[in-house]
Amino acid sequence: MELIHRNLAIGIHDALQETFFEKNKYADKVIERLLKSHRQWGSQDRAVVSEIFYNIIRWKKRLEYYMGEGVKPTNIYKLIIAYLLWSKTNYKRFEEFEGIKIADITTKLRKGTVPTKAIEHSIPEWLVETLERELGEKWEKEMHALNEKAPTVLRANSLRTTPRELISDLAHENVVAYPIKNYPDAVQLEEKKNVFLTTAFKEGLFEVQDASSQKIGYFLDVKEGQRVVDACAGAGGKTLHIAALMKNKGQIIALDIFEWKLAELKRRAKRAGAHNIETRVISDTKVIKRLHDKVDRLLIDAPCSGLGVLKRNPDSKWKIDQAFIDRIKTEQQQIMQDYSKMLKVGGKMVYATCSILPSENNKQVEEFVKNNPNYKMIKDEKVMPSEGYDGFYMALIERLS
Repeated sequence: MELIHRNLAIGIHDALQETFFEKNKYADKVIERLLKSHRQWGSQDRAVVSEIFYNIIRWKKRLEYYMGEGVKPTNIYKLIIAYLLWSKTNYKRFEEFEGIKIADITTKLRKGTVPTKAIEHSIPEWLVETLERELGEKWEKEMHALNEKAPTVLRANSLRTTPRELISDLAHENVVAYPIKNYPDAVQLEEKKNVFLTTAFKEGLFEVQDASSQKIGYFLDVKEGQRVVDACAGAGGKTLHIAALMKNKGQIIALDIFEWKLAELKRRAKRAGAHNIETRVISDTKVIKRLHDKVDRLLIDAPCSGLGVLKRNPDSKWKIDQAFIDRIKTEQQQIMQDYSKMLKVGGKMVYATCSILPSENNKQVEEFVKNNPNYKMIKDEKVMPSEGYDGFYMALIERLS
């Protein structure tokens, strides 16, 4: 990989500035907008920009150590230089790089060591303490995995195709993919490609969905004809999987507090041919109360720290803190208390997060069951990032009375 075009360096600089210093700007949306506004860039250029952009976000703390200072809006080109030197990326000395002293950076790089675990793994100091406290000695193995690049995994839409057919269709469009053992609907790309331009995508043959996330639909144990609620549906990745597992039979009610996310879900459902989904915005408590005792299956994909998905959202580790995690844990417990009332007696729910912290996961379920003896946990599963995909937790809970 090499950075030899000045306009690419400027694009990376501007995207980093937006991600680090503008409020509510998230890396995935920032890079999406950047690439859309430079349609003249070829696939190679786009790959260079994406890779350098994400790697700098991922390794920010380590790069700050090499720079000898924290990142500011005025020293982003120095941050880029630190990354290029550390990663041994070939680059041209653009005018934006003039005047940047690299001697200190190269001196530290030659040393080959860094002073703290936080710098080594490029995470905030508070997160080292949290991970160590919650995961014990295996936290470093998981953090190592979370600093790797996320693979691109698709979920073949079983309403329209099979993984084998999808792999064949993608091959005709020069996208090489293969099935993943023990994941019935999953297809993994050999290398990152913009699959949204393919005919297969436009025809609704797949959704981009990580392998770990695909486990949740199966874990919910849905049956055709049931009434199912996805209580924190968002843009509906899991909702669409549930619709496919139910073969469009029965009813899925997708709830969310954000109307724009549900609008996106509707668009995706139409493309996927999923006809059994109804969306409802949670505008007040009545929306939930109307569904009390009426639901066969309930998915609570709870808001969480997102620490299990740092591979694909590395910027989130710079945007959250321990106070945020403490607040979200209170919210998780509240959501479980309020939403669980939608279940019929004998109905089942899944509480899921994309976190790897026991305090957001099994501890939350234990607390809920202790306070609600008419609910019982049937089974749970945790998927760790070191297994190759996103970190997830899921617990299946039954209402007894």
